[in-house]
Amino acid sequence: MIKLILLLATPAALISPNLAIAQQLNWDTTPRMILERQYAGPLRDTLVQRWRDPADGSICYIYLPISAAHSTKTDAGFVQYGANTIGSISCLSPPRNAGESQRK
Repeated sequence: MIKLILLLATPAALISPNLAIAQQLNWDTTPRMILERQYAGPLRDTLVQRWRDPADGSICYIYLPISAAHSTKTDAGFVQYGANTIGSISCLSPPRNAGESQRK
């Protein structure tokens, strides 16, 4: 059975201890996921993107608007997005035989 995780951007999620952790990260050296595909979203001016985690092969689908308003950069170099503008993300565990299916 495939595990599905759904996370929504909410005000409670934006105001959390994770903000302090994010501000300690260096954006330029933080690992990146790989954008594999991009699709038109179900609503006009929205997208669905397929991203793969190169570390474990997990696949994430992100539903987001084409543009989202945000603040100017903070002293730490980050911007803040308002609630309900980012979208949602759903992630799947990597396929069990990912290596085999890629070799075929």
